[in-house]
Amino acid sequence: MSTRSCPDWPALLEVAPDLHFKHYTLAEARLPAEVLVNLPDVPLEAIAICADLEHNVFNPAHTDQRVAAALQGTYWYPLNEWAQRSPRP
Repeated sequence: MSTRSCPDWPALLEVAPDLHFKHYTLAEARLPAEVLVNLPDVPLEAIAICADLEHNVFNPAHTDQRVAAALQGTYWYPLNEWAQRSPRP
């Protein structure tokens, strides 16, 4: 576990054991351009997103509401939606 790991990682493992959520700035997350365009007043270095960047899944509980709203309609999934769609063994 790294220092960037989400402090809720034990609970997140219950929901999505294949994902590893970390906290990133928006600049680090390299979000789609259509998301950033919808966040003109949000400093990219100041706001954190809690996400698994490899799978394009974010944790809305630890992500700014403006960012979560801007991610709707993109290829990014909120955790609950991803958990409902992901195949189970």
